[in-house]
Amino acid sequence: MGYLYRPLLKRDPLPNGQKRPPCPDENHGRSDTCSRCGARFARKWWVKYYVNGRAICESTGSEKESEARRFLKLREGAVAQGAPIPPRIDRIMYEELSQDLRQHYRTTGRRKLEEVEDRLRYLDRFFQYRRAASIGPALITSYVAERQGQPTRFGQPPGNRTLNVELALLKRMLRLAYENGKLLRVPPIKMLREGPPRQGFFEAEGFRALLRHLPADVQPVASFAYWTGWRKQEVLGLTWPQVDFKAGVVRLEPGTTKNREGRTFPLFPELRAVLEAQRTYTDRIQRERQAIIPWVFHRAGKPIKSFYRSWRTACRLAGQPGRIPHDFRRTAIRNMVRKGIPERVAMQLTGHKTRSVFDRYNIVSEGDLQEAGRKLTEAHGHILGHSGRVSLEKPTPNM
Repeated sequence: MGYLYRPLLKRDPLPNGQKRPPCPDENHGRSDTCSRCGARFARKWWVKYYVNGRAICESTGSEKESEARRFLKLREGAVAQGAPIPPRIDRIMYEELSQDLRQHYRTTGRRKLEEVEDRLRYLDRFFQYRRAASIGPALITSYVAERQGQPTRFGQPPGNRTLNVELALLKRMLRLAYENGKLLRVPPIKMLREGPPRQGFFEAEGFRALLRHLPADVQPVASFAYWTGWRKQEVLGLTWPQVDFKAGVVRLEPGTTKNREGRTFPLFPELRAVLEAQRTYTDRIQRERQAIIPWVFHRAGKPIKSFYRSWRTACRLAGQPGRIPHDFRRTAIRNMVRKGIPERVAMQLTGHKTRSVFDRYNIVSEGDLQEAGRKLTEAHGHILGHSGRVSLEKPTPNM
């Protein structure tokens, strides 16, 4: 059985640690101030009831005893029927929804927690200390406007695709809260219109120019990414047990990639030369430091966490400002197609799971357009003559 009560406000303690005797007044706790002992009580009524032996204390939000008693009966009726107890929506904060989403991905393993945390830090910064029920279209629009005014480490505002990923995570958070009975409805979230895909990729001469200006410990990282098209974190996290010189392959184990699937890449001569040189360098550092170095790419035995500053400097000196390491991914896909590798095989080598993503990366370069123009010129020249020109002069009649 449950009961009603009004929380007792703080009172001054009795001297010498004496305990205050219970008040004998029958109306004790029914008014704001007890007329006999002088105790003061909160204005709003609370209820206490039990669910599966666990005590639940909850504010009714009402100052009227009749309404509070009706509230208690509703709660006791729900407990008797085994129905879920609806939460007080107005008391649930954003932080609780954020923790629920983290717990969801931690238990299901559907996304890497590192990626989730990277996106949530922007959402947490804006929505913290806000009630979940207050998150609606107007507040979400304010979030987008604030994010668009925050420059990234590249000095430019985040793209709409980046913001859409964050909005999708917020939408999943609110949907999960609705499924858990912590929201009455999911507010509509409109995605932003995404621009065309990035056009950046490396031609052979541009890549060689970039390589000359990169530090010695970053050059093999760039070369490996240029040939394989693997993601930056996949390359930097590569360890020697994943490289099999005898079998002629390098592997990514299942669960370590973005799509959670394993991957194998053959060691063709150029790629093998990069890894053999790195193996020799690693052996020398191990002898000098008397320590095992598990990473394929490292700085004198220490793992490479980032090379952003040296990358930006090298791009500027090579005359290719604005390039990013992810451009190697587009470059590798295009180079594989140029060499006649079937698209399905190229997708497996680079780790692309859907055809739409592959199409977005297979971008036509200026060199491709020039090559097409050369072939068209040759074709028309073969039809019109070796010069490729049409004579407009009238033929001279035979005399």
